[in-house]
Amino acid sequence: MSMPERAVFAKKLLNHAERIVTSDEVQSAVKRLALEISSDLKDSFPLVLSVMGGAVVFTGYLLPLLQFPLEFDVLKASRYGDTTGGGEMRWSLKPKTSVKDRVVLLLDDILDEGETLALIREVLLADGASKVLTAVLTDKEHGRPKPMKSDYIGLPLPDRYVFGCGMDAYGLWRNLPDIYALNPDAPSPDAPSPDAPSPDALNA
Repeated sequence: MSMPERAVFAKKLLNHAERIVTSDEVQSAVKRLALEISSDLKDSFPLVLSVMGGAVVFTGYLLPLLQFPLEFDVLKASRYGDTTGGGEMRWSLKPKTSVKDRVVLLLDDILDEGETLALIREVLLADGASKVLTAVLTDKEHGRPKPMKSDYIGLPLPDRYVFGCGMDAYGLWRNLPDIYALNPDAPSPDAPSPDAPSPDALNA
């Protein structure tokens, strides 16, 4: 798919999506999280780690509201090996700041299956962090068991393919201020025609 075709595809995706959370609702949730986190961590001088690239928007909203001393770093990681649980971590970008004896606040855009975030937390604890807390902008309510629960949750989301506020649809639309869910008839980048129905869209 050429760049002009991808731009057209992005617009078609948005036309086949439903806005499920407004930007005002996002901002309200982030402000509430900031109050909860500040109350708990204001005296602990935490290291805040943002999971790239999904958490970039959430992080940008949250950090200015945390009015206490902290340090900040980023990481990018993926899990490989066992696809159903456990496995090993592959770091694309490892934090430069040591986590040893630190209270760590881990930020991510969504808690979906939770396997990768759980493994990141385990690795940080193994590297010497005294405590690892997690804050997610959204938590997908799909009814399946998760290996962890986030300590701070902004918004619950339905079990649909969601994007916006840092979350992407086929690598697109992380920049949207609202959160959208794809409709079942949303086009797929692999479809023969950009207007063809995509029965697998919700399972991507």
